[in-house]
Amino acid sequence: MERRQIIRSGFQRHRRKSQLWLILAVCFLSGCGASTTSSSGSGDRTSTDEGGRIDVVATTGMVADLVRHVGGDRVNVKQIMGSGVDPHLYKATRDDVQKIMQADLVFYSGLMLEGKMADVFVKIARSKPVYAVTELIPEEQLVEPDGAQGHLDPHVWMDVAAWSKCIDVVENALSDHAPQLASEFQIRAAEYRTQLEKLHEYGQKSIATIPESSRILITSHDAFNYFGRAYSLEVVGVQGLSTESEAGLQRINELVDLIVDRKVKAVFVESSVSRKNIMALVEGAQSKGHSVEIGGELYSDAMGPDGSYEGTYIGMLDHNITTVTEALGGTVPEGGFQNQQGSGE
Repeated sequence: MERRQIIRSGFQRHRRKSQLWLILAVCFLSGCGASTTSSSGSGDRTSTDEGGRIDVVATTGMVADLVRHVGGDRVNVKQIMGSGVDPHLYKATRDDVQKIMQADLVFYSGLMLEGKMADVFVKIARSKPVYAVTELIPEEQLVEPDGAQGHLDPHVWMDVAAWSKCIDVVENALSDHAPQLASEFQIRAAEYRTQLEKLHEYGQKSIATIPESSRILITSHDAFNYFGRAYSLEVVGVQGLSTESEAGLQRINELVDLIVDRKVKAVFVESSVSRKNIMALVEGAQSKGHSVEIGGELYSDAMGPDGSYEGTYIGMLDHNITTVTEALGGTVPEGGFQNQQGSGE
């Protein structure tokens, strides 16, 4: 109960107006008696699918990847938002609501990343366990950028060390649901923490090879603040924290001047955001006699394609770290962190 109260209090700080039709859909499905518990009557708290696994719904790929690592073959994870989907703008469908209502556990990122779904999760949390994976990160470790109007930056996964704290939420939730499997979840969580520690060290060592004057990262929107803090980069986004914000001509001109004055070598597009603003920067700098390249495509709010290395959290961050390091003049091992990266874009 204490954890659920934490979830609700977090929502109260960050909630927005919901879409009325979606709330009505949740109420309708609840009224139809959708079952969320085991029908065995044995008193076992574990509710599973036909394969004997815990049925979990996760919003983004980063959250789903956390659950898969900790849960292993004990969980069946249904991911709502796929590759290239922008969670800031995502509107849940009726099918999404049905998946959520039928799941045993629901995990989302939190901090208003899934802003248009916030009130849906509040509603569902009254009848089933719903967890924001970022809920145990100390507030002093979260970023509140200038001009964010009191909203905390939700892009925590860009700092591997900070994101690794989310493992605790998943481990605790799965263990609470299936206590007989707690030792297994604990082992898998510990193994994953070790992998992320090594990835974090790779990021620190790689970015440190970039000449200090070139450590400036310019991207489509303000998704890399945690990345910059963790790996000592100056970060500039064309748009704000959410892709709902629009970049005006004045902002574009300011960044063009910055690129020219600082002789920035490369700027970066994002897989889930339109590249038009970045192309405007390239063209603007060129009109002033400075050539700046597209350093590559980074993964910001969504991971790579399903089944690919970049479609995992480790692969996503490996790609970002390796791509940024190479484009800005640093050096990385051939193949990146796990020898699965190409030579960069």
